[in-house]
Amino acid sequence: MGILSDLGIVEVKAGNTVLSGYGTTIFEVMSRLAGEHGAINLGQGFPEGLEPPALIAAAHRALDGMGQQYPSMMGTPGLRRAVADHDRRFYGIELDPDREIMVTSGGTEALADCLFGLIEPGDEVVMIEPLYDSYLPIVRRAGGVPRRVRLEPPEWHLPKAGLEAAFNERTKLLILNNPMNPTGKVFNRDELSLIASLLARYDACCVCDEVYEHLIYDGLAHLPLMTLPGMRERCLRIGSAGKTFSLTGWKVGYVSACPELLQPVAKAHQYITFTTPPNLQQAVAEGLASGDDYYRSLAGGLGRRRDLLASGLAEIGFKVLPCHGSYFLITDFSAFARPGEDDAAFCRRITVEAGVAAVPVSAFYPEGDVTGFVRFCFAKKDEAIAGALDRLAGYFRS
Repeated sequence: MGILSDLGIVEVKAGNTVLSGYGTTIFEVMSRLAGEHGAINLGQGFPEGLEPPALIAAAHRALDGMGQQYPSMMGTPGLRRAVADHDRRFYGIELDPDREIMVTSGGTEALADCLFGLIEPGDEVVMIEPLYDSYLPIVRRAGGVPRRVRLEPPEWHLPKAGLEAAFNERTKLLILNNPMNPTGKVFNRDELSLIASLLARYDACCVCDEVYEHLIYDGLAHLPLMTLPGMRERCLRIGSAGKTFSLTGWKVGYVSACPELLQPVAKAHQYITFTTPPNLQQAVAEGLASGDDYYRSLAGGLGRRRDLLASGLAEIGFKVLPCHGSYFLITDFSAFARPGEDDAAFCRRITVEAGVAAVPVSAFYPEGDVTGFVRFCFAKKDEAIAGALDRLAGYFRS
């Protein structure tokens, strides 16, 4: 909370007692701080220079050529068919676009729909930390009881015993972020098989946050949990056009699941956003049909940017952890830490004094006790990455 008060942000203790207990999201906090100090923002995960011009043009055409009223709350038929075609093409998943796919206003709304639609008060929810900051507030607001399993840096191994201990007869679901933000971890088949076995043993389901599915490097491939034996009827798979097409401001997401799971999720969706702009849905439908060269170039270009940032940070003296997915790098900043300085204080210091914003990894741990690491976003233009590296090198040399 110190960094919030330093910024003059007052956290009001009124309203809902669950949500009011959380501060302003760290991504907003660091972006505000970066703006105030003219810092290069490698904190918040919005990409630069990757937006496909053809999709933007398609959205313009659709705005003129489509109606301006509500589309179906489940999404336009064209986008639902495009999602089904995409999942068949890349993963061999067969989906009924009319009964098993729903369009949402972004991946975070899809998460909220799934959790509000499926959790009954007292249900236990297994979460793997470090975790995206919206998971815990939504689970608690829905009345769920969190059971957290911790991955530790720098290896991020999935602890078999810890995961097994988190499951019991009260377990309703697990949230799986794969590829994982902020670690860049891509879960392998053995890890996914362990998760699948526990879901089957305890008759639980899985909300699969797979928004970084096409942002994978080093020759690895995304393996949806839904494709494993017995998981088709237990998984809800969330995708994001914002991540796949670097258009985060569009807020177009989608969730796929069998009708028995999707129906209660749709009931939550109808009372949250109800629907999503139809012209954006049309453009995303066209985008999902892009050729293989688009998807290859996306991963290839981001992999090159990852390597540019990683090598530069290593030369400066940061210890860079491996990243196989997403567009985030985690670094150990111990070589530059002042006595008693945690990751939040370090991020504030380099934002204000060096002119480069990052995000403290402790924000992804509910206890806030993993404090030796910071996250940088590499989905930025080359000149932004080079400028940030120059600023950091100059600052720490001085």
